[in-house]
Amino acid sequence: MNDTPGWASPGSAPSDGPDGETPRPTEPTAPQDGPASKWSKEQPPPAQWSAPGAPGQTPQPPGQGGHGGWGGGPGVPPGQPRGGWGGGGWGTPPAAAKPGVIPLRPLGVGEILDGAVSTMRTYWRTVLGISLAVAMVTEIIVVLLQGLVLNTQTTTDALSDPSATVEELTTALFQTLLDSGVILLVSLLGSFVVTALLTMVTSRAVLGKPVTTAEAWRDARPQLPRLLGLTFLLPLLAAALVTVGALPGMLVAIAGASAAGTSLAFLGGLGGLIVAIWLMVRFSLSSPALMLEKQTVRKALGRSAKLVQGSWWRVFGIQLLAAILVNIVVSIILIPFTAVAVALSGDGVSGFLNSGVGNVGWTFLIITGIGSVIGSMLAFPITAGVTVLLYIDLRIRREALDLELARAAGIQDYGPHTPGATSGS
Repeated sequence: MNDTPGWASPGSAPSDGPDGETPRPTEPTAPQDGPASKWSKEQPPPAQWSAPGAPGQTPQPPGQGGHGGWGGGPGVPPGQPRGGWGGGGWGTPPAAAKPGVIPLRPLGVGEILDGAVSTMRTYWRTVLGISLAVAMVTEIIVVLLQGLVLNTQTTTDALSDPSATVEELTTALFQTLLDSGVILLVSLLGSFVVTALLTMVTSRAVLGKPVTTAEAWRDARPQLPRLLGLTFLLPLLAAALVTVGALPGMLVAIAGASAAGTSLAFLGGLGGLIVAIWLMVRFSLSSPALMLEKQTVRKALGRSAKLVQGSWWRVFGIQLLAAILVNIVVSIILIPFTAVAVALSGDGVSGFLNSGVGNVGWTFLIITGIGSVIGSMLAFPITAGVTVLLYIDLRIRREALDLELARAAGIQDYGPHTPGATSGS
C-alpha cells in the first residue's frame, strides 16, 4: 500500500460478486455458545465503550471519543450496535472519514460535484495552473487556424445560397466538416493533457495529499501514449457508428431517391447516435481506470464497462448534469466577451450578422479567445473531477475501495465496524 495514484489496482478487490459487487467483511456477531476466541482481535479499550447513562459516566456525542455509541453496556457484547442510531437520544451517525475532498463512503450527486469544485478550490494553484496553460495553448492554436487557414467564408457562402449547385453545396459541406474536425482535433489534444494531469491531482486530493504539476506529470507520463490512443479512439468510434447508421440512406439518396434517402439517412444516423451515446457512457470511466490502475486501453474499456454496468442511467445523469452546469458557466463568461468583440470588430452587430462567423476579423477572434481561455480554465477541472470521482464512487460501492483509500490516507483502525464506513448499494 502506498499513497500514489496506483492505490486502485483492480486485483486487490475484483468485482466478481453478485451484480458486480464485492461484499465487505462482516462485523463480528455475538456468539451463542462458542468460545470467546471467535471475537475479533481488534477491540477498543473498555473505558471507551461504556453505555450511555452508566453510573458515574456521561454519554459522549456521536463522533467524539470512543465509537459514537457502538457496543458496550450490560448485555451488549463489544462491537455490537445498541438499539441503532437515532433512538433514545443517540442522534445521527457520525460522518465517514474524510481525509480529502470527499467522505470515504458511497457518494451522492451533490458530493461528487462538490468534490470536483473543492479540488479546484483547495489545490487551485496546481489545478488552475494546469488548466490555464492547456487552455491558452489550445486557444492560441485555434485562433491562428481560424484567422489564417480556416477563414473560408467564400466557400461556405454556398450553404446559404438557394441557387447553389449540388457540387457547390457538397464542397461547402465538406469544407465545413473539415474545419470543424481540425478544431475538434486540437480540442481533443488539450483534453488529453488535462485529463492526464488532473486525474492525478484529483486522486491525491481524495487522500488529502497535495501534488505539484511536476509530480502529476511524473505520475501520468508512463500512461500518456495509451491515454492518447484512448482519447482519439472513443470519438472515432462514435463517428463510425453514426456514419454506419446513415450510410444506407446516403446510398439511396445517391441512387436517385433523394427524399427517401434523406429520411432514411436521418433515421439511421439517429439510431447510430443513440448507440454511440450508450457506448460513450459505458466507456466514460475508462480514462481514470487507465491512469489510476495502469491498465491497457482494452482493459480500461472493460473496467469502465464493468463498473458502469447496472448504473448506466446514474452515470449518464450525473455527467449530463455536470456538462449542463459547465456549459452554463462557460456561456455566462463568453457572452460579455462576445458582445465586446462584436462591438469592437468594426461594423457592429449588423455587420457581424451580415458577414457571418466565417469572415470575422482578428479583433473578434482574440477577444472571444480570451473568454474561451477563462471558460476552459474553469470547465476543465470540473469535467475531469466529476469523471474521476464517479469512478471512485462506483469502486467504493462495488469493491469497498474506501478501505483501501483509508489505509492509503493513513487512517488507523478503519474498517467495516467503523461508524460511517457503510457499504454502498
